[in-house]
Amino acid sequence: MLEVSALGWIVTIGVIVALLALDLTLGVLRPHVVGFREAAGWSIFYIAVAIAFGVVFASIAGWGFGTEYFAGYIVEKSLSVDNLFVFVIIMGTFAVPERYQQEVLTFGIIIALILRVIFIAVGAALLSKFAFMFLVFGLILLYTAVQLFRHRDEDPDVGDNALVKAGRRFLPMSEEYVDGKMVTKIDGKRVFTPLFLVLLAIGGTDLLFALDSIPAVFGVTEEAYIVFVANAFALLGLRALFFLVKGLLDRLVYLSTGLSIILAFIGIKLILHWAHKAINESVPEVSTPVSLGVIIGILVITTVASLIKSGKDPSLKAHPGSLKARKDKQQAEH
Repeated sequence: MLEVSALGWIVTIGVIVALLALDLTLGVLRPHVVGFREAAGWSIFYIAVAIAFGVVFASIAGWGFGTEYFAGYIVEKSLSVDNLFVFVIIMGTFAVPERYQQEVLTFGIIIALILRVIFIAVGAALLSKFAFMFLVFGLILLYTAVQLFRHRDEDPDVGDNALVKAGRRFLPMSEEYVDGKMVTKIDGKRVFTPLFLVLLAIGGTDLLFALDSIPAVFGVTEEAYIVFVANAFALLGLRALFFLVKGLLDRLVYLSTGLSIILAFIGIKLILHWAHKAINESVPEVSTPVSLGVIIGILVITTVASLIKSGKDPSLKAHPGSLKARKDKQQAEH
């Protein structure tokens, strides 16, 4: 078991909060259109910080735990790219002006981090008390993988988001964006702007992704500390990564297929782990180095195959995939 001192937690959280404050300063207090050079620079910075943390952590805790961290980070980073797909759809659906997109992304990342901290705490507590939760998490991931594969060529229906529908129904809304504000006054009445609806949509999306990503990362490590830092460092670079790859996302036509295979693999790994602990120790388990190799291999193959396919047929457009069919598609089929 990994033992992390109170000082270790304090230093780790301090570093993450400092990086989050930096992101908040760049994205909210100084709203502007982000160019390719700026996005590339910050993306490299956050990835470098994550790698440096992993090396330092591994040198202190041992490379067994270090391998678990890097496997968890890669899983969360790959799922985050799919998250970016949905962010692009949300930004387009609500026609968010480019100068305000940073603000929305930064708040979205903060919401995602808070939600994942909650789910990590709950997940760690459940796994430590009940061994069958490994089976439950495994089945959840297998179900998610099957649904994502079935609807791999679809986009999620932003308008069907429960939070967005509730906001439109119960809150006084303005039609226009007002200087990046989420709440403003019109004719003396306080109203919410479309930017608030965008935040609700992203918050609802973050909730769904947290439900998938936490079981996935627990599939490569049982250590709550590693799960937390892997999620945190994967999320912190999302703002810059969004502006860097949003033009490239359309070309990753097999990304949803690759992610569904990764989720299925981790789901099977969790079920085998449960069977090894609860049924018979002769049931084989999948080691972390093997998991890391499989995950990296799938991502490399998926990316290369996507670029080759989209290069041959530029008319193809990638989709983030969905866990259920869109209503308009269901109606068309009937």
